[in-house]
Amino acid sequence: MLWLYNGALDVESILSDWYREYRDKNFGAFINFVGIVRKEGNIEGLSFDIYEPLLRSWFEEWQKRAKSKNALVLMAHSIGDVPIHKSSYISAVLSPKRRVALSMIDEFVEDFKANAPIWKYDLVDGKRVYAKDRSLKLPNSGILSSKD
Repeated sequence: MLWLYNGALDVESILSDWYREYRDKNFGAFINFVGIVRKEGNIEGLSFDIYEPLLRSWFEEWQKRAKSKNALVLMAHSIGDVPIHKSSYISAVLSPKRRVALSMIDEFVEDFKANAPIWKYDLVDGKRVYAKDRSLKLPNSGILSSKD
């Protein structure tokens, strides 16, 4: 339930696909979060690199947490360039009870921002510039570690 796409995400299509896939699976709540690239300074968009094996491992841990609460976590993310006002990230939590989904979507998005192995670059004048001031170091990841 982790989808990776080249370029900007088609939000309407992805959310519609997820809804059609899971609407009859007896979940009472389908809570989603859509991240939109906003204009900051002189950027034209953002660009993303992903270390897929580590991302899949991180995501599987979240699936286990969700399953323990009879919930399901879904996520889509962009690889490469995403222009401003387009989406690079969508996540959703489905659960029988809304409180579980509401709580879990908040925890999931915050953990994603802090720990997912995704590197963000600003697009400025057609070039990728590492967004160091808006990036977090990954724990236990060598030169990217937060133990500096």
